[in-house]
Parts: sequence; C-alpha cells; structure tokens
Amino acid sequence: MAARNTLARIKINNKHFEIMVDLDLALKLRKGENVNIQNVLLANDIFTNSQNGSKAASADMMTAFGTADVLAVATRIVQKGDIQLPKDYKDEMQDNKKKQIVDFLVRNAVDARTNRPFTPTSIENALSQAHINISNQPIDSQISSITEALKTILPIKIETKKLSITIPAIHTGKVYALINQYKEKEDWLNNGDLRVIINIPVGLQMEFYDKLNGITHGSALSEEVK
Repeated sequence: MAARNTLARIKINNKHFEIMVDLDLALKLRKGENVNIQNVLLANDIFTNSQNGSKAASADMMTAFGTADVLAVATRIVQKGDIQLPKDYKDEMQDNKKKQIVDFLVRNAVDARTNRPFTPTSIENALSQAHINISNQPIDSQISSITEALKTILPIKIETKKLSITIPAIHTGKVYALINQYKEKEDWLNNGDLRVIINIPVGLQMEFYDKLNGITHGSALSEEVK
C-alpha cells in the first residue's frame, strides 16, 4: 500500500504548529510503537502554516515546548496533537469496524423465534435498513445499542452469560466503568467490596475477563449464575 501523507498539528498559547507526516507511521508512534520520528516526518521543519511554507520561530517553539529541537517538537505534536485523517482512511476504518460488528453478530446473535444464526448478508442488510451509525470504538462499547436498533428490523437476540463478580474495595473505583454497561444488580458489602451480577454477551466474555484481571490484578472473584 502506498504511503499516505497528512498533517499533524497542535495549538499552544494561540500559536499553531504543523508538521507533514506519514499517516500510518504517525499513528503507530501515537499508539506507543517503537517508530523513529525521522521516518515519520516528511520534512524536517515545524510550520505555522504548511501550505505557504511559513516556519515556526525557534523562540515560539521554546515557549510552547521548552525546546526548539525539531525532532522533539515533532514527537510532541504527533503524540499530543491532532492527526488529520484523510477520507479514504476514515472510510477504510469504518468498513473494517462494520466487518467486525457483522462477524460478532454472526457468531453471537440468533433469531429470537428459531434460535438459528443469521447470515452475514442478513446482518449487513439490516444494518443498512436501520441506518445504524457504527463508530470506530471498541465493539463492547456499542454492541448493545446496535442490537437494540437492529430489533426494529430483525428478531435478534445475543447469547449472554450471567456472572456474579466480587471486586475488592481497593479496585471498585477503577473497575466500575467496565462492569456498569453489563450490570443487572449490585451490592456493596460491609467491608467495602462490591458484588455485582452482570449479563454479558458470550463473545465478549474473554475480553471482559482480560480487562477485569488487568485492573484488579486477578483479585476479583467470579462465578457463573445458572
């Protein structure tokens, strides 16, 4: 695939700073991957307006970034600024996310009347008919709203599993956002621990446990509720 070029920019103290970058490498660097900033930059300059070639003054960079070193400033812009995403890239991300949603529903959803799975084509058609806006967010954060919207088109239901989870008091604050979207019931115990009943799609269970164990360092206790 040919390299895609774009701008990364940031505004500090009412001053604009722009750099020309390789889109894919810039996004990798932003995610924390080991990428050399020199390979990201398409021009070893910091601009105030790249279209007319206006370059940023060293004094302005010192004030905004504490350094006038081009590579250091460029790294900050990529990590903290706004990377412009071309339309073809946004469309590609949208298509990939839609494919992930369709695949998830084919594997985890069934016809509520017959308990038979849906075909990819039937899911795709229903998504189009329901005019559902699929965002580039994790599947677990949007699958519930997507499923509810699809119910206006298809008699769809998702296989779920009910779990009882006890979270030590020290971790409840950090884990609450994770469990809240699946929570059916909660009980705060006398020692400050939190016991919740959640109902989670089977296809998200392993990912959920990975996140839960990462937050609680494996100290949360869970069991299936029959």
